[in-house]
Parts: sequence; C-alpha cells; structure tokens
Amino acid sequence: MNELAGHDGAHDGFETLAIHAGQAPDAETGAVVVPLHLTSTYAQDGVGGLRGGYEYSRSGNPTRTALETCLAAIEHGARGFAFASGLAAEDTLLRAICSPGDHVVIPGDAYGGTYRLFAQVLERWGLQYTAVQQQDLDAVRGAIRDRTKIVWCETPTNPLLGIVDIGAVASIAHAADAILVVDNTFASPYLQRPLALGADVVMHSSTKYLGGHSDVVGGALITRDELLAEPIAFHHNAMGAVAGPFDSWLVLRGIKTLGVRMDRHCDNAERVAAMLRRHDRVSEVYYPDTHPVAAKQMHRYGGMVSFRLHGGEANALDVCGRTRLFTLAESLGGVESLIEHPARMTHASVAGSPLEVPGDLVRLSVGIETGADLLADLEQALGS
Repeated sequence: MNELAGHDGAHDGFETLAIHAGQAPDAETGAVVVPLHLTSTYAQDGVGGLRGGYEYSRSGNPTRTALETCLAAIEHGARGFAFASGLAAEDTLLRAICSPGDHVVIPGDAYGGTYRLFAQVLERWGLQYTAVQQQDLDAVRGAIRDRTKIVWCETPTNPLLGIVDIGAVASIAHAADAILVVDNTFASPYLQRPLALGADVVMHSSTKYLGGHSDVVGGALITRDELLAEPIAFHHNAMGAVAGPFDSWLVLRGIKTLGVRMDRHCDNAERVAAMLRRHDRVSEVYYPDTHPVAAKQMHRYGGMVSFRLHGGEANALDVCGRTRLFTLAESLGGVESLIEHPARMTHASVAGSPLEVPGDLVRLSVGIETGADLLADLEQALGS
C-alpha cells in the first residue's frame, strides 16, 4: 500500500487516508490543498534531466499523481491509475491484459456501458466474453475457458443490486490462472475493499461516489500488486485516456468527504428501501441490507435502491415523471437524489440481449438531503 505522504504511517483509518494520502502540504508555499498543475509540459535541466520525473502531462502530472496515490491508499492497493472516464479505465485494462482470441467472464446483469464495450467494440477486436449470473458459483466455473484471462465482477450490480461473493469468485478465477477485476463503483472503498477479499484489480467510475458532486467525469484502476501495474501503466500512457489535472483535483476533493457522505447516503437509502417495501404499488425492492454475503464483505449497503412496480412499464415511467426532489437523470453517486428508468436510459444498450432489464424497474440514487423530505417526495410520486 502507498504510504501517507508527509506522515509517519501510524494512523491509517479510512478518513485519514482520504484526507492525507498523497496530499502533504505544498513544500514551497505550505498550501494544505494539492495545487492544480495546469500544464502540458515541464522544463528539463538538460536533456533527460527531469524534475520530479515529469516531462509531459499525458505521462504524468503532479495533481494526477496525488489522486492516484490516494486511490491506492484508500483501496489498500499497490498502485492507482486515474482515467478520463470509467469506460476508458475498462478499455485500457482489457487491452493491457488480454489479446485477440482471449476470453472474459462478465456479469449476467452488467452495467449497460460495460456490456456495450464488450459486445460492440472489443468483440470486433477479437475479445470473446460470456455473461453469467455470478451469484451462481457453478455458473462462473462453467463459463471458464482455456483462454479466460479475466473474470469481471460487479457487486453490488447495476441496476439490480445483486451481490457476488468476491472471495469465492477470486478462488475460481485464480484456479484457472485468470485475474478477478471488481467494479467497486456502487459500494465505494468506504463500504467495500475487494483487494482485501482476493480481487486483483479494482475499477471505479470516479464520476460517481468518489467525485460525489456530479461535476466531473473520471475513472480509476487500483492493482493489488506491482506486477499487474506494469502493463496497465504502459497502456495508460500509450492509449492516453488519462484524467486531466482539474478532473483529478475535483475527484481528490470529493474523496476527502467520501466517508461522511456515504454514511448519509446509507442512512437515507435504508429508510427509502423500508418505505418502498411497505408500499402497495411496489412489487419488489432491490437493496442488499438483508443479504448474508453483503453482510460479510460490506461495511454498509450503499445509496442505490431499485424497485419494480405493479402495472408494468407505464407505471414506472409515471413515477419517474412525478418526483420533485429526485431529479430525472442518468448517473449516480452525487449529493443530490436522482431517479431513472434503466430500460430506456442507462441500460438501453442491453435491450434485446440476455442482459435486458425489466421495463417496470426504477433505479434511485439516494442523495444526502433530509431523509424525511425524500420519503415524502417518493410517497407523493407513488400515490396510493
């Protein structure tokens, strides 16, 4: 794990790492906030005489370095990488680890953008994939092939909040000489640390809870060891989908308050899930607070809640259009509450595929507003 920059390492609680890792006061001015290095290139002291190892900001930028150090620290990993988006992180990782003809096992209810990347981009490049419900460990074993390089996991999944046993799937992947990659976007490092459970790489859309304020797009990879970091580092620079300095600065700022925000997201989501379970119009609620595997590998259960409605898609669309505090919008993980219809919005790309989501499904990103106000908004939107 990366050490705290400017600290003796005696304190390594999550909030301490989030605020201090990679973020020592500026040596020249004493500024307590990491400077924003808006530069593309760096003066050299003679040919090859690099100051601090920086030559060009695609290859490295001090603001991005601070974020990458912090990411590695809060996930308890060896090395972190910051990208221009979550999908850029996914694409770079897959091309760094796999070759044409290789195979990946993906979730049977994967995020729509992940499925689109496999089905419409990387399959043309020659990467094969099999989608299975990874809660079924026998199905994961059965999907493994001779050329399986990666088992790609989401837990909780998007949008059905399915829970996958990270340790068990890691054992299956490693027995086949494959690596386990876990998309930890929904949980965040505050609620779940996949590397400690056996995963080899953690991926984030840092647009979501890490940034936390709906004002930045970014992605991240964190590796458990330096061996995997090497090919990722090469492709990070060679492919070039790196996080810019201002985006890095915004994500770093967001991480400082991640712990306190996630506690409030969880408080509100637990109340929303309980209310929805009692409502006559709701046929099913997806929130993992009663799942035994979630209880084993998560600190709490997150701010995402999905639910299905009696009466089909028309009723789901009606509820999405009636909320006042819950804004109808894609994305998630910001301080404000959002509502969306996955089948027509975030997961439209899986329509007609085995990963198609139900038309009567509604997904909530429960924010940090006053909990009673959120409950009242949903109650009026649902009606009687």
